[in-house]
Amino acid sequence: MSTNKTQTMDEAFFEEYTSHDAILKYTRATAGNGISYLLDHDYKDIYLRALENLPSAVKARGIRMLEFGCGGGMNLVHLVAVLTQAGIKIQKAVGTDFSPVLIEAAKRESKNYLRPEDQGRIEFHIAKNESIINDMAAATGAERATLLNSFDFILGVNTIRYCHHHDRELDCAKNILDLLAPGGVCVNIDMNNRFPAFRSALKKKLSGSTVEECYIPSLEEYVAPFEQAGFEILRREHFCWVPHSGGPFLCGVMRALSPVLSTVAPTRAMRSLVVARKPAAAR
Repeated sequence: MSTNKTQTMDEAFFEEYTSHDAILKYTRATAGNGISYLLDHDYKDIYLRALENLPSAVKARGIRMLEFGCGGGMNLVHLVAVLTQAGIKIQKAVGTDFSPVLIEAAKRESKNYLRPEDQGRIEFHIAKNESIINDMAAATGAERATLLNSFDFILGVNTIRYCHHHDRELDCAKNILDLLAPGGVCVNIDMNNRFPAFRSALKKKLSGSTVEECYIPSLEEYVAPFEQAGFEILRREHFCWVPHSGGPFLCGVMRALSPVLSTVAPTRAMRSLVVARKPAAAR
């Protein structure tokens, strides 16, 4: 890919994710029925199951977690509320994103949806996925070394494909490995390239747009950088038939069809899931 073309696409992505539409799309009040359902069901179940892999001492002390590419913060804010209600202790929750507009929206999201006593446990900073450690150090004024091995649980939703698009996915995976404490767990959820009917692709075809879409990796491509970085892969699978932006009717239909679709065409589901653990002996 030429430098000029890459720069043009980077500018388009930055414009997209710093727009007013991005705030509407990535904050809970306006994001749609689909994502609200998933946060309360499919995604919640994945997170809780992943957290079962953490050492008991971590749960007793309180979990330190990070969401990279957090957008408007609705996923992390919701997870903090869910874990608190479940009696799971949280020591700290951090969200990062490259978009300053979405980071400000995330700060507002936490104030709108979290209890005052929980707001002090969550913070948001501008940082790119592929350089997250250095960017977090710059944003917080912390020494880089203090960030290493400092998180127990890291998650990313619909974000790592942008690293693949720029051939920086291994940089992202290595940063996550360095941020996690030994035995820490990472959950990565993103689009499945085998799902045949994403709305964005259909809109592009119908409109005749020539703007290049972000590259969507295969499940094995999502897994590869985590394996190369030194992670133990706990889960790798396709899942989820409910669209993030779906309205009540579409979400209801897809929820009803999900068991059948998962039986007859499991590899065609909307999302890819990779759950990876940093080896307990790693430093």
